[in-house]
Amino acid sequence: MKGYPIKFEPILKERIWGGEKLVSTFKKSSAKTNIGESWEISDVEGDISVVSNGALKGQSLRDLISTYKGEFVGDKVYKQFGDAFPILIKFIDAKTPLSIQVHPNNELAKSRHNSFGKNEMWYIMDTDKDAELIVGFNKAVSQEEYVEALHKGKLLDILNTEKIKTGDTFYIPTGRVHAIGVGTVLAEIQQTSDITYRIYDYERVDASGNQRELHTEQALEAIDYQLYDNYKTDYAVEANQSSKLVHSPYFKTDIIQLRGALEKDYRALDSFVIYMCVEGEFEIVHDNEVMPVNTGETILLPATVEAVKLRSESARILEVYL
Repeated sequence: MKGYPIKFEPILKERIWGGEKLVSTFKKSSAKTNIGESWEISDVEGDISVVSNGALKGQSLRDLISTYKGEFVGDKVYKQFGDAFPILIKFIDAKTPLSIQVHPNNELAKSRHNSFGKNEMWYIMDTDKDAELIVGFNKAVSQEEYVEALHKGKLLDILNTEKIKTGDTFYIPTGRVHAIGVGTVLAEIQQTSDITYRIYDYERVDASGNQRELHTEQALEAIDYQLYDNYKTDYAVEANQSSKLVHSPYFKTDIIQLRGALEKDYRALDSFVIYMCVEGEFEIVHDNEVMPVNTGETILLPATVEAVKLRSESARILEVYL
């Protein structure tokens, strides 16, 4: 295939906890006031991304993979995943807190839902003052201790709370209890899965007065009850190069602090590459064509795109690949 930098139509999701920032700040097109998620690149059944630019405009992500196979995603990626795209890319705006939840691992998700598990990561793009999130436990607990705290309304007493700021990054492996807090905008990179076990939802109700379903029993086997020394990802950034952010078996994410121009050569990678602009704006130059990319926009480079030039006065970009 003759590849080029591809944009997809965002798939916007109304959420009970969603806000206005994805529309007002990132210019996503919607008249709704509670947009919680923008699915930027998705192969989730019923929510398949569609190309919005260039010669492939109107074709779905699934069309592209089935037609071009390894040329589109990379030979090694196609050999592993076939026609399934392995990563789901989102921006999230939490006006109010998300439910406290956990995701099952690959084995549990396969046996229960015929799905991938849901390992994910968060990059914090913007926060209100004193914003925080929940990730993991603040002490090691047994399943019995967890159930007791849940039933006594004391779950928050045993969960780890983190104050957050722009640039903070968290890897959320399957089994780790977590929740995004009030006033947080973030980029989320995850396995292609929409399986979530909701543990606690602050007893809130929807417009019809109904509480959302909880998955108390399903979560018990999925939860990792261990205590960990550090839940936040430590990383260092050097200007104009790809700096390691989160590398997992399910996706690899680097961060690029771009000032000026940067040549990227992907001939040895054998994978698609995704750019998420999380700060500032930049340009991609490919085959003498220039594409502007603003904060909150996402670009996919097919595996046949061997090299691009990136230009910006100042931008931060998440670079995602397998």
